[in-house]
Amino acid sequence: MGGDFGPTVTVPAALEALSLHPTLKLLLVGTPAVIMPILSEYNKLSRINRLTVVPTDSVISSNIRPGHAIRISRNTSMRVALELISSGHADACVSAGNTGALMGLSKLILKSIDGIERPALTTLLPYSETGKTVILDLGANIVCNGEMLVQFAIMGSVLSEQILGINNPRVALLNIGSEETKGLDNIRYASKILHNIPLIRYIGYIEANDLLMGKSDVLVCDGFSGNITLKTMEGVIRIILSTMKLSGKQYNKLRWFTKLIRFLLNKYFFNKFSRLHPDWYNGAHLVGLKSTVIKSHGAANRRAFVSAIKQAIHSIECRVPEKIFTRLRTVLSKKDS
Repeated sequence: MGGDFGPTVTVPAALEALSLHPTLKLLLVGTPAVIMPILSEYNKLSRINRLTVVPTDSVISSNIRPGHAIRISRNTSMRVALELISSGHADACVSAGNTGALMGLSKLILKSIDGIERPALTTLLPYSETGKTVILDLGANIVCNGEMLVQFAIMGSVLSEQILGINNPRVALLNIGSEETKGLDNIRYASKILHNIPLIRYIGYIEANDLLMGKSDVLVCDGFSGNITLKTMEGVIRIILSTMKLSGKQYNKLRWFTKLIRFLLNKYFFNKFSRLHPDWYNGAHLVGLKSTVIKSHGAANRRAFVSAIKQAIHSIECRVPEKIFTRLRTVLSKKDS
């Protein structure tokens, strides 16, 4: 029910995901009076049998404060979706709703992995046709201490290994310079700790201008810096891709050789930057929980929401929460010894 478009996006996206994954079953949690009219348009599709509507009374709005949202969350679509996981009726939750409320309710209902202070939002950011960087946190924790950054590094390493298949991933901290003396106290503290963890391949600091250069497989930062960095990059990519489009009248006024040059340039820039469009990598893992929760962009379209569902499927198949718990336990035992 969440996001800018609600079931007009999530229902068609759910049916598309079912067509792509023959063994997938989905629960649509929300208001039947809104969901059923949209779903009725697809009654003839056989895959609709793998979709169940779970009715709820209310929805958590996008502009409500997280604390208040949690207090009034009884029988809301978000809370019921998370309770379906805790009761064993679902394996993962995908939501485009209120991020703060999703974070708070997930911690309350699903609990954090032992040893994780607070879960982090993370996404898999493509920097080339074949390469991706795990970046976290993206806004779940505005302020982070050094220990939290170390925990993010461990979780990011597991994600890189299990989702991307990268052996011994390179881990870096986002900072304002590459020198060890640069940055805030919490970043320098985390760097000191990471240098002494043999199970983490820590390579030091990386600046924001190297984000898409493929210099690290995992990039760790606080939620404030991560959110601004990612959204700035997404805004620039949207501007680049939008400049390729002309109206019919504008295009018709161009001379033939100008059209040819523009076509070739558009093709080059589209191939270069289209993979960075947010629709293609939509779906941020709320890592550090005992179960899988995926946060979709609020403005996600159908294609983007399908991507978020795919992220949930991959996390379940790779048993990411279990492997984060195992890695964390190993790292902490070696650290204590």
